[in-house]
Amino acid sequence: MPKKTLLALSIIAILAGCGGAPKDAPATDTKPAMMIVQEDLVKISAGRIASGPIISGSLQAKKQADLRAEVSAIVVQVLKDNGDKVQKGDLLVRLDDTIFRQALISSQEAERAAQQGFDQAERQYKRLTTLSNTGAVSTQAKEDAELRRNSAQSDLAAARARVTQDTQQLARTEVRAPFAGIVGNRLASNGDTAQVGKALLKVIDPSSMRFEGFVPSDQIQHINVGQAVTFYINGSRDKAFEGRVERINPVADTGTRQVGVQVALTGTDNLTVGLFAEGRVQSDISQGLSIPETSLIQQGDNAYVWRVQKGVLNKVEIGLGTRDVESGDYAITRGLAEGDTILRHPRGLLIDGAQVSFEKTPAATSKPNTNTNLNTKKEG
Repeated sequence: MPKKTLLALSIIAILAGCGGAPKDAPATDTKPAMMIVQEDLVKISAGRIASGPIISGSLQAKKQADLRAEVSAIVVQVLKDNGDKVQKGDLLVRLDDTIFRQALISSQEAERAAQQGFDQAERQYKRLTTLSNTGAVSTQAKEDAELRRNSAQSDLAAARARVTQDTQQLARTEVRAPFAGIVGNRLASNGDTAQVGKALLKVIDPSSMRFEGFVPSDQIQHINVGQAVTFYINGSRDKAFEGRVERINPVADTGTRQVGVQVALTGTDNLTVGLFAEGRVQSDISQGLSIPETSLIQQGDNAYVWRVQKGVLNKVEIGLGTRDVESGDYAITRGLAEGDTILRHPRGLLIDGAQVSFEKTPAATSKPNTNTNLNTKKEG
């Protein structure tokens, strides 16, 4: 077949494909309405908005003790580990007491010898005093006996002091809990050489936990004792914790120039000493409109929400105010009115001006039971 004939047929086929549709066919540009359930919507209403200075710091136990070795000895036994509960007076660490026990025995023997020497000198002094009164012995003999009695008394006092000292040293080989709490940090193991001052264990009282934070110096005038504080543990904003300002440090930190604030907690469940936390002091409480943080869309310096009004979806620019320290909601200053409805979670491809239709929340459907018993009959 000639090339000109093939080219002509190709052009005819292309023209037929382009003009195959009839000119009178109806347009199909109508887009279906967006389906939304009521749970996806949030109704704007006026409520309480609390704001205030930011406070950041960590959780610390007001009642805690760092137990250190008071004598140099080998660690024989560590009876408690991290997280163990202890009562006041419980034995936590035992050090080798061989040397100290021998020293106590020696000082006790010296005390008994000194007691015997004093008793003998006392009897001799009394006897010579009686004879001196009758003129049987000289006054000089009586004074010499008194001098020996006084010297023996001094030796006895020194021996008793050594016994007390050795008793205390022996007692220091047993490290006991100073109060009821839990072991927060174990720093010694069996066989360690404990020098004087070596850290052994830390005991904390969880019920005395508090939030020790810092506030910028230019915001300290807005804080007073007794104000409510809402804070979150860093890395987890699922649960908010509450407390009240208990004490304000009168001296600013020399390095950061921030002011320390101590917050008494209303509950210490699920809290751990040393965790970093951040929150706000509720120094300003007002009434106004607010939106949840999940409804907010930030684009540069502007903030938007998607409003549903009369079945139409529109993107609305709003003005943001302060952030509520309890709920995390943002106050709005313009763009919305009380009673407006917005999307709770604006996700996906949303079109400004799109039609919206509402559906009921789909009911939970139970899965069909697929565990059917198949009875097979064996044929002989």
